[in-house]
Amino acid sequence: MSSKSRAPLVLGAGALGAIGYYLYSSGGDPNLAKKQVERDSHRAADSIKSQLPTTSASSTNAKKEGQEVGKEIGAKFDNAVSSTEKELAKIKNDTEAYAKQARTDTLKKIDEIDRKVEEGAAKSKGYFSSWFGGK
Repeated sequence: MSSKSRAPLVLGAGALGAIGYYLYSSGGDPNLAKKQVERDSHRAADSIKSQLPTTSASSTNAKKEGQEVGKEIGAKFDNAVSSTEKELAKIKNDTEAYAKQARTDTLKKIDEIDRKVEEGAAKSKGYFSSWFGGK
C-alpha cells in the first residue's frame, strides 16, 4: 500500500475519533456535542487570529476561510451524527424485533409445557381414582 492510499483512512479515523470524543464528553447528546465543537473551533480560531498580523484585508480573508472551514466541519459532523443515529435506530428496531420473537417463542413453550402437565395430571387423577373406586 502506498502512503497516498492510507491518508484518507488516517484522516477518517481521526475524524471518527474526534466525533467520538465530543459525543462521549457530551454524554451522547449530539446537540450538546455540536455546541462543544463550535465552542472549541471558535477558541481555536480566536487563538489563531490573535497570532496573525492584523491587516484588514488578511483578517477579512482569514475570517471567510475560517467560516468556510467551520461550515465544512459542521456539515461533516452533522452527517456523522445522522448516520450514527440511523444505526442506533436500526439496532433498536432489530433488538425490539428479537425481543418480541423471543417472547412469542417463550409463550409457546410455556403453553406446550402447561398442556403436557394438564394431560399428565388428568392421567394421574384417573389412575388414582381407579384405586379408590372412582371411574
